[in-house]
Amino acid sequence: MISQQEYAGKRARAVTALRSMNVADPLALEKTTSNLFRQRAQARVHRLDLRDFNHVIRVDEREQFAEVEGLTTYEELVRETLPFQLMPTVVPQLKSITIGGAIAGIGIESSSFKYGFVHETVQELEILLSDGRVVVATNANEYSDLFFGFPNSYGTLGYVLKLKVKLVPIKPYVKLTHHRYSDWQQYFREIARMCNERSVDFIDGAMFHDKELYITTGEFIDHAEWISDYTYRNMYYQSIRHKTTDYLTAHDYLWRWDTDWFWCSKQFFLQYSVVRWLWGKERLNSTAYWKVLKWFRHSRAAQWVARTIRGRQEAVIQDVEVPIEHAPEFAQFFHEEIGIKPVWVCPVTAYDPSVSYSLYSMTPRKLYVNFGFWDAVKTDHEEGYFNKAIEATVRKLDGQKSLY
Repeated sequence: MISQQEYAGKRARAVTALRSMNVADPLALEKTTSNLFRQRAQARVHRLDLRDFNHVIRVDEREQFAEVEGLTTYEELVRETLPFQLMPTVVPQLKSITIGGAIAGIGIESSSFKYGFVHETVQELEILLSDGRVVVATNANEYSDLFFGFPNSYGTLGYVLKLKVKLVPIKPYVKLTHHRYSDWQQYFREIARMCNERSVDFIDGAMFHDKELYITTGEFIDHAEWISDYTYRNMYYQSIRHKTTDYLTAHDYLWRWDTDWFWCSKQFFLQYSVVRWLWGKERLNSTAYWKVLKWFRHSRAAQWVARTIRGRQEAVIQDVEVPIEHAPEFAQFFHEEIGIKPVWVCPVTAYDPSVSYSLYSMTPRKLYVNFGFWDAVKTDHEEGYFNKAIEATVRKLDGQKSLY
């Protein structure tokens, strides 16, 4: 952790750096990690270096909140809160996601059926504006419009330098139960029932096929009958299909998807034990996969080889939210028209139905289902054909999508 004085010094230097730039030129954020997947030509921009804003400042055990800098990864934030037996209300799936990025974009996980998106339990934002001013925005002060307008703004309104985020108590272990279904109607009815009952701490799911659908519930417990390990040889996503009950430490539960980037590590053939061994345990994480992907995007030779082997493909990398009553229809469409498998499923509802966030508003008290799918499909259509079809269907079903 760092002191308030150290943070104040960095803030002053960031303000000076911003004010020294030509305000007429485009501005971009210089950062270490990214979870954006847009491919676009690099424009000439001024880069404001905020990479040093990556520390937790304090954890208030009594009031149950953390004060943290905007480019702090969730890996670092969780590392500081777990010793207090506390965690952020919503911890996005990948260690490399920053808390500021999850607020400027959208962050979700298996606790979202209780707590909504990441931004819904943020208590305060300290934001660097384009004119060099630093303002503190809360839900009730003079900058409340900025507070409610910031989520999903992707840096267009300013950069988060510091924030306060709500924490909740945890226990050392999580008991997982994997429930299998073979019918979409029943599957989503059960998700709705479980969310309404609120008898568990976590709910998410995976659709491996139209007849192989899983809901995974998680409950905090004090003692575990055994502890599974999915940080190296064994893959969490494969365990869903073979176990009914499982136990993880709270730490490993929060990062269960990071080791294999959900199931996207298969793009690097890491479902094979020999390749996994050669790759090494220390590189089985989202940060390492992103570095490989970044290299691939800058290597014309690698792209040529991929096109030669796989043919022409369209990347379909999206998270969409669809109202629970329309979820079976979307699942049917996706299975028939897109065909990517598996698909991640995560229910979400607004934490406080009385408030609305301008750029990502949810219908109060309505349960939504997030569908996450990240792969490429073979195509002989025009560019963007499948993504546009997905977006049109989401729009028709009164859903919405976050950006990558």
